[in-house]
Amino acid sequence: MSAPATPVATAARYIVFAAVATVLNLGAQRLVLAGWPGALLAAMIAGTGVGLIAKYLLDKRFIFDDRREGIAVHGRLFFLYTAMGGITTLLFWATEYGFWRFGQSQSWREAGALLGLGLGYGLKYLLDRRFVFASREVRA
Repeated sequence: MSAPATPVATAARYIVFAAVATVLNLGAQRLVLAGWPGALLAAMIAGTGVGLIAKYLLDKRFIFDDRREGIAVHGRLFFLYTAMGGITTLLFWATEYGFWRFGQSQSWREAGALLGLGLGYGLKYLLDRRFVFASREVRA
């Protein structure tokens, strides 16, 4: 068994993973918008889904050191993780949409997305630590 990561190391990993998920999210959005200009809601949903799955897998293993496996475990944890993400996604979407409405350009939309994602990820960590990955007794 390895020594627990320091809070600084955990925060650094979390920031890197949030950046990876952000790039995946915005990349998926750009792909949708390239093929379907004007489909902002579809792009936001696709981007959120791609980012959510990547971030769940990274957080579960490398942030919260949760090594539990199996379809039932992943199903329950992913449900809780997604529920916590629902709260933070509303913050993200509202910020992205608000910036788009204000600036009426892709640059403004992406600036809002970056701000909303940053705020959302900070809140998401606190929610996940408290409600999703709080149980340590089952870990290997």
